Amino acid sequence: MSHDYRKTPEALSNLTDIQFHVTQKDGTEPAFQNEYWNNHEPGLYVDVVSGQPLFSSIDKYDSSTGWPSFSKPLEGSAVRSQTDSSLGMTRTEIRSTGADSHLGHLFHDGPADAGGERYCMNSAALRFIPARELRTQGYGEYLALFPEADTTAADTTAADGRTAGTTTEGHAS
Repeated sequence: MSHDYRKTPEALSNLTDIQFHVTQKDGTEPAFQNEYWNNHEPGLYVDVVSGQPLFSSIDKYDSSTGWPSFSKPLEGSAVRSQTDSSLGMTRTEIRSTGADSHLGHLFHDGPADAGGERYCMNSAALRFIPARELRTQGYGEYLALFPEADTTAADTTAADGRTAGTTTEGHAS
């Protein structure tokens, strides 16, 4: 299935100030004060701008840095690297290939048994999709990555398009 993961004016207008600062101005959010650094739920991390799948919770680990860290991207073609010489040092910046969002940096101090890389990402550049919601949010092709995840509750949709347990007004039944 082909997807269009480009940056659009509409997508940019929906970003919070910190999301815009990080993804469009190459910013960095504070360590330990961000949404996903301590998230342990199974699921996917996608580009907050375009929805492009980038990382999986399967490859996430605690790097003790205060930012979400991954041993590898979901697919190598989802991210690209470039040299970042800001802040008086040379680092490897990681950007999404679809929307060209600044995501974070790559370091070579990750777990040796997983390849030794640490993709140190900003939570503000990511949107987390719990495994149980992959199908309903359009990422059903990734369900096989999470065989232990309970996807039955979130993926139950009535024939008229309503999620099970809601009335036509959207209220819980």
